[in-house]
Amino acid sequence: MKKHLLSLISFILVLQMVAFVLCAQTQPIYEFKKKISLPTGDARWDYLKMDEAKNRLFVSHGDRVHVVDVRTGSQLTEFDGLKGVHGIALANDFKKGYITNGTDNSITIFDYNTLQVVKTILIEGKKADAILYDAYSKQVYVFNNGSGNAIVINPENDAVIAKVDMGGAPEFGASNNKGSVFNNNEDSNIIFEIDAKSNTIKNKYSILPNKVPTGLAYDAKNNRLFSVCRDPKTLVVVNASNGNIVQTLPIGGGVDAVAYDAALKLVFTSNSEGTVSIFKQESADKYTPLQTLTTQPGLRTMALNPATHEIYLSGADFKEDKKTLVSGSFGVYVYGIK
Repeated sequence: MKKHLLSLISFILVLQMVAFVLCAQTQPIYEFKKKISLPTGDARWDYLKMDEAKNRLFVSHGDRVHVVDVRTGSQLTEFDGLKGVHGIALANDFKKGYITNGTDNSITIFDYNTLQVVKTILIEGKKADAILYDAYSKQVYVFNNGSGNAIVINPENDAVIAKVDMGGAPEFGASNNKGSVFNNNEDSNIIFEIDAKSNTIKNKYSILPNKVPTGLAYDAKNNRLFSVCRDPKTLVVVNASNGNIVQTLPIGGGVDAVAYDAALKLVFTSNSEGTVSIFKQESADKYTPLQTLTTQPGLRTMALNPATHEIYLSGADFKEDKKTLVSGSFGVYVYGIK
């Protein structure tokens, strides 16, 4: 009996080892695929926005936004003559797109189908930065990083309908599409929850001792927020129901964006030091490091394509002083599964 028991235990251990090897072999590992060159303009860059419905990528680039067909890698058009572009939002329900201009706090509004500018409106505040369309409330939220508030726009007529004061410096936003809009505040180290019905502050969740939060992403199935911080260099997983921090993980330096792939259960953080930190979601409250992907210095903003599981990072080459941009070197760097 003892001999049979030992044989059974050995068999189980072998099965476990095989399962572990197979699991490791099927884990997605990312690598560089190609660069989409966008040589016009030598300004700095910020957010990218993936348009899943039309396979287009909107890329902010100082005084312009490039629109790229991700299937072919070719530029479809670009909006130029802009003033300090930061973010792009797509209000598909209204066939409109919105671009934030941080220099003069204007919003450029374009036709979603024709990619033609419709009009430009001025809004209250300073440094219009992150922007998102909340499909639940059918409202556009503009986060003013320089004046600590959010301006709410009704896309039906592009009228400003509310202002939400938060103080500090609002950064990335995320929606749960159930009536809440979340926003990272890099000065107060708080995640604000805005009630999209009343446009008032519903909750404030401190993420201390983690500081300078930038990127924010949301997992709808598990109701988890992913906030990335620069001091210290961390990915903070937060229960969106109560603000509890469920796990904190180390990442690379100079983080800006974070993305969550619900199908593959992966979390990505784009770090300007020249890395992407990739984590596997084992459960709602357990995450393990999967890969530190080497990119290049300065690639800090990112978008995810859920259909192909590729990630896009924008940036340019630097001269030897590591500060001066190489003219005409700007583009989008594409990374995907090996």
